[in-house]
Amino acid sequence: MNETERWTVKCQDPVDGSGDVIVDLPPELLARFSLSIGDELTIEVIDGVIVLRPTRTTPLTS
Repeated sequence: MNETERWTVKCQDPVDGSGDVIVDLPPELLARFSLSIGDELTIEVIDGVIVLRPTRTTPLTS
């Protein structure tokens, strides 16, 4: 993947007082990046944008 892909999702409050948020990732995004429930992601803020990246031991193939 040579170009950046951008997806917009809504954060949901789990209403448990933890301060955490729930981010539902669309099925199209999960399929595009071969992600599934239970996969771990890193999170960082770059220029005001939240960036999620899969934590992988092997490189992705496109």
